[in-house]
Amino acid sequence: MKTIPLVPPDSETVDAADTTSEGSRPAPGADDVSTVVPDPARTDALKPAIVEAISTVYDPEIPVNIWELGLIYDVVVDAAGIAGIRMTLTAPGCPAAQSLPVEVAEKVRKVPGIADAKVEVVWEPGWTKDRMSEAAKLQLGLW
Repeated sequence: MKTIPLVPPDSETVDAADTTSEGSRPAPGADDVSTVVPDPARTDALKPAIVEAISTVYDPEIPVNIWELGLIYDVVVDAAGIAGIRMTLTAPGCPAAQSLPVEVAEKVRKVPGIADAKVEVVWEPGWTKDRMSEAAKLQLGLW
């Protein structure tokens, strides 16, 4: 079975050997989600519960959950129940850069039917306010 990467070939991904644009520390959320071979039926069945779990994760500086902020780019699940989550942050220097991907993985691992969770932080496409839901924009007074 062929592995299908979560990240389009032209996207910049982050792995444990990479550093941020400042070059001073490892990039957050380095995990190899390219090994997660999406199972469409399993993804369809588990994605609502995964989204619910991710929706309990909040950026500590913004009173909106990261799903509504548009920080989650992709969610897939393979036949073995391994979830692959591709996400971004509002900026490479985000103070929660080390904690948010870890929290996402921890919450997703608790979803019934999920054996493990791999979170990859990507910087392309870059996050913009346009990725936010209407509810998040309304809550933050951006509407």
